[in-house]
This record gives sequence, structure tokens and C-alpha cells, in this order.
Amino acid sequence: MAIAAPNAIRPRRRSADGWFYVGVAVLVVFCLAPFYWMVVSSLKAPNAIFNNDILPSSISFENFAAVFSGGNDFARALLNSAIIAGSTTIFAMVVGVFTAYALTRLTFRGRNLILAVILAASMFPGVAILTPLYELFARIGWINTYQAMIVPNISFALPLAIWTLTSFFREMPWELEQAAKVDGANRAQAFRMIILPLAAPGVFTTTILVFIAAWNEYLIASNVSIDGSTSPVTVAIAKFTGSSQFEQPFGTQMAAGVIATIPLVILVLLFQRRIVEGLTAGGLK
Repeated sequence: MAIAAPNAIRPRRRSADGWFYVGVAVLVVFCLAPFYWMVVSSLKAPNAIFNNDILPSSISFENFAAVFSGGNDFARALLNSAIIAGSTTIFAMVVGVFTAYALTRLTFRGRNLILAVILAASMFPGVAILTPLYELFARIGWINTYQAMIVPNISFALPLAIWTLTSFFREMPWELEQAAKVDGANRAQAFRMIILPLAAPGVFTTTILVFIAAWNEYLIASNVSIDGSTSPVTVAIAKFTGSSQFEQPFGTQMAAGVIATIPLVILVLLFQRRIVEGLTAGGLK
């Protein structure tokens, strides 16, 4: 039986690698094209916003100036988003870490059922509970308050945190925890000194994902934040108005979208190494 020469295998491998890079390039372009078009549109003059130029003929910052002018109060909206997303992330991660540890390390009846309920809760459509939530918050006086957005965000962020951390904790070397107990540490001490340091990449990655999800929430916030004092950036962008009732401020909305996206981009770029470690640590361990 003839054996293929190494030189005959290399062209096939190079061809496969070439198609792989083509696929990656197409995926990158598909993901970044909307953001690129948003940036280009924000840098166009208001009278050139409908020009389909890939690059603006002249760069204008009028749209960015309009974001913070007039009655937009966009700086307040950025602060509101930071408060809402930060509070949601802190609560979801504190509860999520302990819940995921209990579901993976402790043995009790109904554990798989709890995981199934958590997964089902994450798939529940927010629009289905929008009307009951609004009626409930109106009765208890929560309209135009931070908690009216933080509490619903937690109900969606907590399943994401628990499910992600559970998958990560399952891949951890539990022998180290057993070794800590042999050395005299109790379960709480082993969790604090052994498990949490090992779980840091996964916890950090989940924190970023939960924060991004809470920052981008719009549906519930658009219905419970009416007067604008507690509106996040997603609602503030949608409520932008032009100089007249017949004008749609596309350029201003594009500029506001760029400003609202910049914190997330900076966050990912600064901590991309830890995010990659968190996404791969479970598989490597």
C-alpha cells in the first residue's frame, strides 16, 4: 500500500488553514460592520448622514456635541447605567458564586431539577412579564427608581451567572480542596483559600458578561423609567429628539451609541487576557 509523501499532505493542510482564516475574517467583518458603520455615521455632518460613503468625506463632531447639549442629560444617563449595571453585577455574582459552588460540590436531592429551573428562567421572555411588573411597581411606588430596573435585571443576570459558574466549577480539581481539609481546613476555609483563587478567571469572565448584559438592557427600563431621572443610556438614546418633531436625529443617536459602547470596549480590551483565561481555564484543567 502506497504511503502519501509528506509534501503531498502539506498543500492540503495549507488549503485548510487558508479556508479557516477566510472564515475567521468573514466572521470578524460580520460582527464589526455594524459598529464600524455606527462610528462612521457619528462622524458625518448632520446634512450628510444619509450619504452611503464608507468613509466620511469630512469629519464632523457636531453629533457628539449634540449628545451633551440641550435637554438630553446624557451624562446623567451614563451614571444611571453604571449604578444599575454595577449593582446588578455585584448582587448576581455574590449569590451566583455560592449557588454554583453548592450545586457542583454538594450532593442533595433535586440538584439537577434546580439547574433545569435556572436554565428555564434564563430563557423566559422579558416581554411576557413586562405588564405585571409595571403594575406591581406602580402599586408599590417603584416607578422611576433604580430598584425597578435592578431587581428585574438580577432575575435575568443571576441564571446567566449561576449556569456559567456551574460549568466552570465542574472542571476544577477538587483534590486540592480535599487536601486542604486533610490539613485541617473546614469547608468555608477551603472555599475561601483554595476554590476562590482557582476560580478567579471564571468568576472574572462571568462578571464581565453579566455587566455587559445589564448595561445593554432596554425593554424593562424603557417602561419603568419615564421622567428620565433614572433612565439608563439605552433609554436615553431612544428618547433623543431632533430640532423639530419631524426630524429623526440619526447622527446624534449614532454618536450616543458610540459613547455608550466605549466603556464596554475599554473594559474588554483591558481585561481581555483574564477573559480568555476564564473561557479556557475549565477545559485546560
